[in-house]
Amino acid sequence: MKDRKESVAEIFYAALKAVDPYSAVKLFTDKIRSVYQDGNFKRLIVVGFGKAACTMAKAIEDNLGDLIDTGILITKFRHAIEQQNRTAEQQLNMANNLFLNKNYCSTALLRFCSIFEAGHPVPDENGLKGTEEIIKILRDADENTLIVCLISGGGSALLVSPYEGISLNEKQAITELLLKSGADINELNTVRKHISKVKGGRLAEIAYPAKVISLILSDVIGDRLDVIASGPTAPDKTTYNDSLKVLEKYGLIDNAPRSIINVFQKGADGFIPETPKEGNKIFENVENIIIGSNRIALKAAKEKAEELGFHAEIISSEVTGEARDVGRWLADIARSKHSNSSNRLNCLISGGETTVTVKGNGKGGRNMELALSFAIEIEGIDGITLLSAGTDGTDGPTDAAGAIVDGETLKRARAIGLNPEEYLNNNDSYNFFKKINMLFITGPTGTNVMDVQIMVIE
Repeated sequence: MKDRKESVAEIFYAALKAVDPYSAVKLFTDKIRSVYQDGNFKRLIVVGFGKAACTMAKAIEDNLGDLIDTGILITKFRHAIEQQNRTAEQQLNMANNLFLNKNYCSTALLRFCSIFEAGHPVPDENGLKGTEEIIKILRDADENTLIVCLISGGGSALLVSPYEGISLNEKQAITELLLKSGADINELNTVRKHISKVKGGRLAEIAYPAKVISLILSDVIGDRLDVIASGPTAPDKTTYNDSLKVLEKYGLIDNAPRSIINVFQKGADGFIPETPKEGNKIFENVENIIIGSNRIALKAAKEKAEELGFHAEIISSEVTGEARDVGRWLADIARSKHSNSSNRLNCLISGGETTVTVKGNGKGGRNMELALSFAIEIEGIDGITLLSAGTDGTDGPTDAAGAIVDGETLKRARAIGLNPEEYLNNNDSYNFFKKINMLFITGPTGTNVMDVQIMVIE
């Protein structure tokens, strides 16, 4: 058997390969061509937003380039680079072609689509400018236009157009407050939808009466269309009242920008139109299609683990909650399996999206915090290895996807004077793992279907 760290990495890359956006989009290009021809459309417009926007658009251009009129993409900074520009460390982590997306592209490789790289998870001016360009071309669309909308994780932050009376700075402020409070993606996007001109079905409203086909890479639990990227082309199930309840839950009413509270209150009182709901005529010409998800990635991980000789099991595809609490929960499962598994090699796989309530001033992400919590619980136990990583290749505001830990991790840390509990309490998991060289770095992967945890137990 391979080194356990190599094994969990190989299983992770197999999961990534199964949700390669290029391949997933390519499967639907014949359908799009048929819709275009059968509907006698005169123009095909491509718009995309999210961490996988460029890779998804490359598949459209390669297979439908003869039909494309124009396109606008918004993606996260460093997510429109060519693979040959990856650092040596990134290349090493993606060695042996475990996962090298040959279609991962830069501006130079796209002929029809203009690219805006912008801030994530907090929106910025670049996202605002890119969204203005998307709005402009969609407003020019008519019943003779087919719009292909490419949606992937990160779209909520990247597609940004604040509602009238709300500034970008105020939108940034409420986003940061919610992220630090531990709000989950459903709650965060409930608020985002009601301070935006394009989220919660409002992008479909702008595009009407054009035909819209949205190809969607899901990064939310349950693959809810109204939550992924804040549902720009889907009916919204939430209300202004729901937005107020989220702020109340996390004690943010007094700290939130007053302009946002005013919009929510006016909306709740009926003075501002709600986001478009189910049954609205604007959705008659919209088709939303899920083309990739965390569950698909986990299934591929299980198959790869079995190929490597493990008895593999998916224990959950809906992991949520505080990252450190989930780390403890997974450690309990690992310890139980370790003491009762005889001589069998086990691989337990899970996925989802945890949250972090930031109380310290360190640097980290939910996967690294989960991994550090897990490592504390299994200290000194031989035969347990965990990889927790984001499928997009970035964990929080760092250059790492996550971390790999085992029973020896804390021994290495304590040997150089590190106190793991202090780093965990300070939300400083990145610097902890960096000092002991146990960060898991892939660089941007070109895909995004939440997080994956892989435990190998002997």
